[in-house]
Amino acid sequence: MRGSELEWFTTLAELERVSAAAEQLHIAQPTLSRMLGRLERDLGVELFDRRGKRIALNDFGRIYYEHARRAMAELNAAEQAIADRANPAKGVVRLSFLHSFGGVLVPQLISGFRRGSGRVAFTLRQGAAEVLTKQVLDGVADLAIVSPRPVAKDIGWRPLLRQSLVLAVPLDHRLAGARQVCLADLADAEFVTMHQGFGMRRILDELAAAAGFRPRIAFESSDTDTVAGLVAAGLGVAVLPLEDAMPPSLAIVALTDAGASREVGLIWSATATPSDAVRRFRDFTEQWARRRSDERALRR
Repeated sequence: MRGSELEWFTTLAELERVSAAAEQLHIAQPTLSRMLGRLERDLGVELFDRRGKRIALNDFGRIYYEHARRAMAELNAAEQAIADRANPAKGVVRLSFLHSFGGVLVPQLISGFRRGSGRVAFTLRQGAAEVLTKQVLDGVADLAIVSPRPVAKDIGWRPLLRQSLVLAVPLDHRLAGARQVCLADLADAEFVTMHQGFGMRRILDELAAAAGFRPRIAFESSDTDTVAGLVAAGLGVAVLPLEDAMPPSLAIVALTDAGASREVGLIWSATATPSDAVRRFRDFTEQWARRRSDERALRR
């Protein structure tokens, strides 16, 4: 398997939905299905059990997945070793992050770091929170920016910021003019949300459970921009971070629920020894988070 094949197969194995994997990989769903079919024909066995719209690794698939994960980790380690050997002073940071952090947070951190640390190279990956946590534990990524805090063992965690969560509704929704709302008032609503495995999906499920109901899911996506667009089109309501850019055709309502916020943080493997570049970037994020907190306190 080549590196690109490792990526699409492991993504498909972890999300267990062809549509979600195709969206995350930015390829057409029929193309991904053909790629899987070709791989299974080459191996002479099926790797997934088909269950309607979902797929699940079978015994053959689990064997292949474990070897694919190890192969990907080895290839990424080789890439970093070659980069370090080619330019030891520069170094490489393999950083993974949620899609919603790619517009502002990640560019801010990288540009701020490189102003004081030279042109350290970055390898960037995006995906669901659970996938990013696995990348860090498997050695595919040095660091990841996720929310909420993972529950996995052997993960280091550094808080970066906290974002308030709000209810997003279409402009003609009955709550569009409300100042605040409790999520329990939305027990009969249809929600637009992220796929399973994404941090915002976990947060919605936890908030709804605390409010005493299980959310009815109308649409799922792998990025908050699509979620916001579907809500604006009148296809449901959503719980979204307040600091994300919102279409003007959305109405935003404050949530009164306890815990209606998400903490964003940096994670790393607690058992791995970081390179000098990774250690310096990790230290920079701590300084960045402290400065940001101090500045916000002064503005209050």
